[in-house]
Amino acid sequence: MKIKSKKSPLGVLALVLLTSLFFWGSGDIAKANENPQKKIEVFFTHDTHSHLESFYTLQGKTPSLAGGFAKISNLIGKAKEENPDLLLLDAGDFSMGTLVQTIFHTQCAELRMLGALGFEATTLGNHEFDYRSEGLAKALGAAKASQDPLPALILSNIDWESMEKKGLTPDQKLLKEAFSSYGMKDYLILTKGEVKVALFGLFGKDSLACAPTCVLEFSDPIEAAKKTIATIKEKEQPDIIICLSHSGTDANPKKSEDELLAKAVPEIDLIISGHSHTTLETPIRHGDTYLASVGEYGRNLGTLSMTQKENGRWEMTSYALIPITEDLPEDPKVQAKIQDFMKSIDKDYLSIFGYTHDQVLVQNHVTFESCDDHYKIHTEHLLGNLLSDAFRYTANQNRGEDPNPVDIALVPSGCIRDSFRKGNVTVTDVFNAYSLGIGKDQVPGYPLISVYLTGEELSTMCEIDASVSDLMSAARLYISGLHFTFNPHRLFLNRVTDYYLVDENGNRKEVEKDKLYRIVCDLYSGQMLGAVKSVSHGLISLTPKFADGTPIENIEDAIILQDGKEIKAWTAIANYMESFPDTDGDGIANMSSRYESMQGRKVIEDTRNPLKLLKGLNKFGAAILFLALLALILVFFLLKLLYKLCKKLYRKFRPKKVG
Repeated sequence: MKIKSKKSPLGVLALVLLTSLFFWGSGDIAKANENPQKKIEVFFTHDTHSHLESFYTLQGKTPSLAGGFAKISNLIGKAKEENPDLLLLDAGDFSMGTLVQTIFHTQCAELRMLGALGFEATTLGNHEFDYRSEGLAKALGAAKASQDPLPALILSNIDWESMEKKGLTPDQKLLKEAFSSYGMKDYLILTKGEVKVALFGLFGKDSLACAPTCVLEFSDPIEAAKKTIATIKEKEQPDIIICLSHSGTDANPKKSEDELLAKAVPEIDLIISGHSHTTLETPIRHGDTYLASVGEYGRNLGTLSMTQKENGRWEMTSYALIPITEDLPEDPKVQAKIQDFMKSIDKDYLSIFGYTHDQVLVQNHVTFESCDDHYKIHTEHLLGNLLSDAFRYTANQNRGEDPNPVDIALVPSGCIRDSFRKGNVTVTDVFNAYSLGIGKDQVPGYPLISVYLTGEELSTMCEIDASVSDLMSAARLYISGLHFTFNPHRLFLNRVTDYYLVDENGNRKEVEKDKLYRIVCDLYSGQMLGAVKSVSHGLISLTPKFADGTPIENIEDAIILQDGKEIKAWTAIANYMESFPDTDGDGIANMSSRYESMQGRKVIEDTRNPLKLLKGLNKFGAAILFLALLALILVFFLLKLLYKLCKKLYRKFRPKKVG
């Protein structure tokens, strides 16, 4: 659910400031009122994902400059002039998404910048675990050692009790020590003017599912919230209770974790809801609990005000999202600090690969889809084609350890973080588009891996995309080397009607079910391939293998190396772009015309013809059809039995004729 705000940023800020003036008023008005209502104003963010600098992005088909902590800082500074008691909150995933993440474990620029802007509290998101336990521990240590102002870190549902009963692993001990050293708490009490504020943090179930490198165990968020609030009420007696939740919302009510939280724990007054990147123009309300979400990457700054009612609960009296647009002024001190971090990135990270952050890789004339399109629209996408081709091309260039050519390259939509605008595409743009993770070498950026799947597993992989990805759009696949056709109206896991390999010359090649095929993807995607069996409760499975068919127990053993170094996914994309010809002779590559149009990699057969819906059922389709027929037969016999019973009762109790 993404609702884009179209309000003028300066107009919204003026509205917020006027609202603040109205709420706090003058000293004379306060004295005249014997029982003044308590009020609080909150500015909030979540899912900023290392986007400290303003960045070009696609909103639909239109490129625009968005975000930037220096612009946000300027807005906060003006608001604090009117209301010094402004409360600044963040709901996690402050890291992983731009080149800034490459110094997360050494400088932790993200937490330090939140502190520089005056944010008083944040919580952990799933991406804070991307650099594994050691990386997160180092980041927190670096932030503390900087002696910069830092936000409090609050999280209430880490289940240390269960882990300690089993015996803490070395990684769990490392994190417990790091959290203790930083000062992490279950909850935090602050006073803002006359308002005593209780803040606590939660880590959601889907967040944990999206954090494959997280070694911690978590208790149920709802039960943890109830327990934490009971403690807060008993010991602190706050005026307002606010939850920083990295759980998210969803269009499906059964999956909308923060809405389920609001309904189950009505004592919460406000939930700042991160994780799902939801942009709410108006808050969600359940009873007296409000949910607020501002979207991702610092594109908007969330603002709200609340007033306490006579019964002690709170009413939201203003709510607005301020778009962080190109025309907003910057805080020069904050921007200078960001530029210092960028210099460190060039020196400490990009120099390893021979790049600088502003280096132009290719001149682009193609209108690529936005990142959101990959989630919303299930079809072939030009950007997905480009990225998967890049993986296949770069892996084929480096066959040192595996001489076999790459049959297929995979890119899931969940790993695509941004798109490319027309004009110059820089190293920063490429990294932002595919920025996640860290490798076994502890160097930022997920590496490419090489695994093998059977032809039958390729069929399963296509079925997962055709059937499951509509339920979990982050699993949607973009593929180089494999084309397939599916009908969305066919039975679940039986929607693929045709699939085949395509060689580099565009020739069709049929898939042999028992043959092994070489697959290239990034490390995270490889981990998810191996997790299909557990996620589906054994219904379907994909088992990554070595070239000899041996199952891979540790997916890191499949990392592709070049001269002993990991090939990072983002450098594969940069390498591919640099390989394009310089068609205008200016010394810079030009985007290949291949990406001006679709190539039939994913074809949708939109028909409800009964013969086509049932033709060629696989084992899943046959099983579903059998169960459906069995259910119909059972219903028929139950109805028949019910009819006989009713007829018998009627004969027994029908009124007798008189006379």
